[in-house]
Amino acid sequence: MAESPLPDEDRKREFVHSMFAGIAHRYDLLNSLLSARFDRRWRRFTAKACGLQDGMRALDICSGTGDLAFALSDNCPGATVIASDFVHEMLTIGASKSRRRGRGSYAPVLGDALDLPFADAEFDVVTVAFGIRNVANLKQGIAEMARVTRPGGRAVILEFTEPRSPVLRRAYMLYFTRVLPKLGNAISGSGHDAYSYLPASVLSFPAPDELATMMRECGLVNVRYHLKTGGIVAVHIGERASAAAADRRAA
Repeated sequence: MAESPLPDEDRKREFVHSMFAGIAHRYDLLNSLLSARFDRRWRRFTAKACGLQDGMRALDICSGTGDLAFALSDNCPGATVIASDFVHEMLTIGASKSRRRGRGSYAPVLGDALDLPFADAEFDVVTVAFGIRNVANLKQGIAEMARVTRPGGRAVILEFTEPRSPVLRRAYMLYFTRVLPKLGNAISGSGHDAYSYLPASVLSFPAPDELATMMRECGLVNVRYHLKTGGIVAVHIGERASAAAADRRAA
């Protein structure tokens, strides 16, 4: 029997770090090709859903090469945007892209999503795009997002999910499990089998309702989500509960 492309929790951090360091140089190209550029639309929608305003501070975790951080900055140039990731190679590419763009706020910070190097309630908005399923402990990752979000601020998750339409689901599964791994691994030249890991990680990820429940369990309220492009991705939005509201729930 072939070994599963999904590592156990103890090995996942090292596996994910090595994998993304290995494909960093082709990451942006592959994202565009493999999503038919829909990823740009999804990030723009996510940035608008954050409700950023001038003077606010935003944190994008698992930021990779910075595309969601840039979308946040483009949507609200007057906000401060920090991009955090634990893969140095990704942040280096993001910094180069920021210099070429020549606009907006972009501050890369090396940091692990399970132990963010920021104070409690430091940010008005905390986001993650296609990265939360890669953390070794999903609930801990969401709890860290909630921890660094100020009371009343928003935590927003953009992530792949499985379409609900049977017809679209069949096409999606064929592409995701047969076409994407071969195409992605061929283009990336990666020995990490990254694009076999991708569909496996998506198929093992909680459904939108389950993820919403987990966000509530981590202290977020008013949790809702939007399905985009036929349900291929979901954008979850939650708000950090105020201290008074948290006390009432605990009572």
